[in-house]
Amino acid sequence: MNKIKYLQYFLGGVVAFGTQALGAQPARDVAAAKAYPVRPLRIVTGFPPGGNTDIIARAMAQKLSERLGQQVNVENRPGAGSLIGTDYVAKATPDGYTLLLVSGAVTTQMAVMKKLPYDALRDFAYITNAVSYPFVVVVKPDAPMQSVSDLIAVAKKSPGKLNYASVGIGSVFHLGTELFNAMANIDITHVPFKGGAEHLLELMSGRIDVVFDTLTGAYPHIQGGKIRALAVTSAERSPQLPNLPTVAQTLPGYEVTSFSGFAAPRATPPAIIARLNREMRAVLELPDIRKRFTDLGGTVVPSTPEAFAGHVAGEIAKWKKIAQAKKIEIQ
Repeated sequence: MNKIKYLQYFLGGVVAFGTQALGAQPARDVAAAKAYPVRPLRIVTGFPPGGNTDIIARAMAQKLSERLGQQVNVENRPGAGSLIGTDYVAKATPDGYTLLLVSGAVTTQMAVMKKLPYDALRDFAYITNAVSYPFVVVVKPDAPMQSVSDLIAVAKKSPGKLNYASVGIGSVFHLGTELFNAMANIDITHVPFKGGAEHLLELMSGRIDVVFDTLTGAYPHIQGGKIRALAVTSAERSPQLPNLPTVAQTLPGYEVTSFSGFAAPRATPPAIIARLNREMRAVLELPDIRKRFTDLGGTVVPSTPEAFAGHVAGEIAKWKKIAQAKKIEIQ
């Protein structure tokens, strides 16, 4: 065989082998998905036990265990506003056995943090959204503001005099209120706290004028008469407070919600993502699960992987815009 014919023969073999290898990979992924799962799974949450994300993770894990025929465990890896747990999953083996409970914190961190050990758009395969949480605008019971219009009017009359509290710089609480400032063309001063319920306690004590808080956190105090609600921040009225108007009725286009959903490491086989999406959406349609999550102050919002990825990207873009406009950055 001369050199030219040998080279043609050799290259032909390489191309054929490469084509077979490329064709074999999807087949292997499909086969893996059919067998999946063959051992226990874990859902990692970046927050401590007892909070909303932990409750959602454990409720989903119990039902998924029944549907998948394998134990699904919850692993809490709290710290740095959920960054530690999120980074852990980003770097985990992409085999469908390590999943992340994603929260809205992922989107605000992408907007305000100068350096992150992962990229929320690049390093995850999104599975499904699960629960959407509105915020609620609350004031002291004896505050003169009876509506969002009143709040804006008082803030315009005395720029910088009113203050608001958040659970920390760069949180949805912070950025959501700054979005309100920007859209209403007002200046309510930010007073950051370090999480927990301190921001609400300061409101009840009278040292803070207004708080944009999760409905979950504020609802018991609203019911108890310790704080008064002016509006919800979701596009639609809340089932928990159906008589309360939305902020958008005064500021058209304003919408702020947080969420809890599920993701896996980026290179997880698409067939496994599809299987997880199917099983999780089935769990989210169960009446007892829907009631439990509604009782937490949320709305059940199952989605396709593509829709959830799009939602995350849209939230990151929204928060980046307001962070840049207000020069909010965390080193």
